[in-house]
Amino acid sequence: MSSNQVLNFEISQSNFNSVVLMNSYKLPVFTLFMSPSLGMCIQLENLLTNFAEDFAGQFLLARVDIDMETDLREQYEIVNVPTLKVFKDGEMVHQEVGLLEEAELAALLKSYGIYKASDEMREQAKTSHLNGDTAGAIKLLTEAIQSDPSNTRVALDMIQILLDINELTEAKSLFNRLPDKDKNSEIGKAIIGQMTFKDLATKTPGLVSLLKTVEETPEDYEARLYLAVCYVAEHAYEEALDQVFEILENDRGFKEGAAQELTITIINMLEGSQPELAKDARRVLSNLLAQ
Repeated sequence: MSSNQVLNFEISQSNFNSVVLMNSYKLPVFTLFMSPSLGMCIQLENLLTNFAEDFAGQFLLARVDIDMETDLREQYEIVNVPTLKVFKDGEMVHQEVGLLEEAELAALLKSYGIYKASDEMREQAKTSHLNGDTAGAIKLLTEAIQSDPSNTRVALDMIQILLDINELTEAKSLFNRLPDKDKNSEIGKAIIGQMTFKDLATKTPGLVSLLKTVEETPEDYEARLYLAVCYVAEHAYEEALDQVFEILENDRGFKEGAAQELTITIINMLEGSQPELAKDARRVLSNLLAQ
C-alpha cells in the first residue's frame, strides 16, 4: 500500500481476515459495522471517510454492512449500530457504540498517533475564542493555515470566528476560496445558513429596534419574524423559536406561512449541532399545526 493511499474498503465475510485482521499488524484498522438505511450510520461513515482522506495511509477504514453480512454481525456480537471497532495486531482493542462527533473521532485517532499539528492549533484557537481572546484565536488560526494550507478545517474555523464577530465580507471571501467538498460538507452547509441569516439580518431594522417594537406592540408579527431572523444570526436559536412559535400560535397563515417555513429552516440548521433542541422544536411545531 502507498503511504498516501486512501484506505477505505467495503468488507465481507470473504475478505475480513485479509483486509481487517492482516492489515491491523501494519496500522490501526477502524471497522465500522453499519446499516446503510440508518442516518446515524451514514453520518459516522461520512466523518470517517473524511478522516481517511485527511490521514491517507495512516489508518484503514473498513465498512461492514450488517444487513448483508449477518455472519460477521453475529461473530462480532453487533447489537446496535453504528458500532466502531478498532483492530491492532489481529485483535479488537477499542469499541464505540453509537454516533460519534467529529471532535470525539479526532480524539480517538489521536490516541493512535494520528493527528495534525494544525488541528492542535485549532483546538487552542477554539479555547482562546471561547475565553474571549478572539484576537489570539485568529493569530493561531492564521499560523495554522500558513503551516498546513491543506487542512481546510482551519479555514472553516476561521470563517466561523469571522461570522461570530460579524466580519461577514471577510468570511464570505474566505469561504468562496474553499474547495467544493468543504462547501458541501455539513459544516459548510451550516456556515452557508449562518451567512444567509447574517445577510437577512442586515435588511431588518436591527435587533435592538425590533425588541422595542415587539415589547410595545406584541401583535406586530412582522417585527417578530424579523426579530427571529436577527436571533438566528446571533446563534440565539431558542429565542428565535420563541418568536416564530408565538406567530404560529396566533396567526398560522401570516405571510403565507412564513413563520412555519422559518421554523423548519431553523430546525434543519439545528439537527447536526443541537439535536435535542431540534427534536423539541419539531414536537412543538407539530402540536401547533395540529391545533
